[in-house]
Amino acid sequence: MSKKNNTAGILAGLLAGAAAGVILGMLYAPEEGKETRKKIKDKANDLKDQAKNKYGEVSEKVKDQYSSISSTFKETANNVAHTVKDGYDKYKDQIVSKTADVVKNVESELNDLK
Repeated sequence: MSKKNNTAGILAGLLAGAAAGVILGMLYAPEEGKETRKKIKDKANDLKDQAKNKYGEVSEKVKDQYSSISSTFKETANNVAHTVKDGYDKYKDQIVSKTADVVKNVESELNDLK
């Protein structure tokens, strides 16, 4: 999650820096105020569109990675559950078998004592 926040912060910083640089460059250019304002507005719209596109790309990558990680986690959890269940069943059968043997031995010993 912090990597996502860092990426978003870096992206926002780069866009803000680019916007500030463009605005300052236009303000110091020797043009009419009306023309400068139009250029600033156009550039701001371009930057807004670029930011939307980048956000969409980053958002899709995050969704894909979440989906992949989620699937891997579910699969791993499922495998662990099956392994535990198989181990439980194996040892349960061994314990039942050994218990039956002990019961037979005890019954045999009791019969020998009679």
